[in-house]
Amino acid sequence: MPSLPQESIVTTTLPAQSAAPDRRTAPPDVRPDVPARRRVPLWLAIAATSLPMFMATLDNLVLTSALPVIQADLGSSVNQLSWFLNAYTLAFATFMLPAATLGDRIGRRRVMIGGVVLFTAASIGSALSTSSEALIVARAVQGLGAAAIMPLSLTLLAAAVPPAMRSAAIGIWGGISGLGVALGPVVGGAVVEGVSWQAIFWLNVPVALLALPLLLVAVEESRGTWQRLDLHGTLLLGGAVFLGIWGIVHGNDDGWTDPVVLGSLLTAAVLVPAYVLHARGRAHAVLPLRLFRSRGFSSANAIGLFFTLGMFGAVFLLSQYLQIVQGYSPLEAGVRTLPWTAAPMVVAPIAGALVPRVGFRPLLLTGLLLQMGSLIWLAWLAQDIAPYADFVPALAMAGVGMGLTFAPSATAVLDGLPETEFAIASSANSTIREFGVALGIALLVAVFEGNGGELTPWGYDGAIAPALLTGAAAVGVAVIAALFAPGRPRRTA
Repeated sequence: MPSLPQESIVTTTLPAQSAAPDRRTAPPDVRPDVPARRRVPLWLAIAATSLPMFMATLDNLVLTSALPVIQADLGSSVNQLSWFLNAYTLAFATFMLPAATLGDRIGRRRVMIGGVVLFTAASIGSALSTSSEALIVARAVQGLGAAAIMPLSLTLLAAAVPPAMRSAAIGIWGGISGLGVALGPVVGGAVVEGVSWQAIFWLNVPVALLALPLLLVAVEESRGTWQRLDLHGTLLLGGAVFLGIWGIVHGNDDGWTDPVVLGSLLTAAVLVPAYVLHARGRAHAVLPLRLFRSRGFSSANAIGLFFTLGMFGAVFLLSQYLQIVQGYSPLEAGVRTLPWTAAPMVVAPIAGALVPRVGFRPLLLTGLLLQMGSLIWLAWLAQDIAPYADFVPALAMAGVGMGLTFAPSATAVLDGLPETEFAIASSANSTIREFGVALGIALLVAVFEGNGGELTPWGYDGAIAPALLTGAAAVGVAVIAALFAPGRPRRTA
């Protein structure tokens, strides 16, 4: 990872002791007085915004290795086990856009701090849960807190660092985000085997106690343009996200023709165009349609959807493959995916530093083509039940490809947009990627089961390859979207 020079600093603005401007006539960031300046090390701003985000991404998959232990302890049903994961995902994806809107109004740092506090309180509630129902509720509240953390962390970081260092800083942020996803199953397996499943949630408490003072010291408060709340738009778009993900995660278990599943998906499909009609011509829409005029924003979101659909669905299947077919424990399987899932921590900062020099498109195309090729390679290896050593080069190839995709796509989302719209743009991208993760797992599992696949040592024969090739096809769609990505970054409006 490229080191940041110690002399790199972030200049933040402190409000003077004069009267605040009228919020009805000017954005809250605009102050008529001359601000005082203070100097904050760049690494401190990155740490302050990345640490809470790491905590939120870690908990997205941290329970996957602990589910059998929790089932034995709480007597949970199979449906309740799925809701330990789905409650978090649903709340996380549904409320990111409303959290960004709230941050624009009352302060992004303030809302993010509130998210950290809520997330930590829900973590304590999860650790103290003595029933499946209590744990599901606590996980949903955790998702609410994470919804205020994930997109606003990128927004605050992008606004805090100098424009010349923004791509490199976002690269480091993307690497840490990928590390959180990568270490989720590993940390969960290690903690469960060494301590207990409750300790998974207690780990968040010291992280939060460190993150909160860092946010107060290293990050300046910021807001977006003052505007009216779009309650109707929030309900339409939030309802579409919630019902869409709910239908997707239940499709394989309840059947895609189940009336409730089918009704959820159809309603979500109707709510999306209803939101478009509602948002046309509305400057204060919860997701302004004008953002889609940006090539960077539109192409990065298309890439985010299909890239996460293909890759994270494949990660889910291969982690099960390593346990069921090759006989590794959950912790051992998590460690063996690290050539794939930990590589972005190294590659993403390098890719971020290269964005100003080579542009978005070459990095995105290279990264996505590497991932598509790796999935084809992994499909061939898994189908022939090759030894783990044969998987390592393909896994590393996938990890390098992900690292080359994370940072440029996260930077492209903000390319050319005014800083007042960073929070909304980042939240939209995070929501779409979370939707892609849920859809990818459901779709690849459906292809796996449709080809006769079962979660048994012999049940992967003839089923794992079609599923992974489906993931490769999804990444191929992302390759096409990358062809429309902008070349070099534009100056922020």
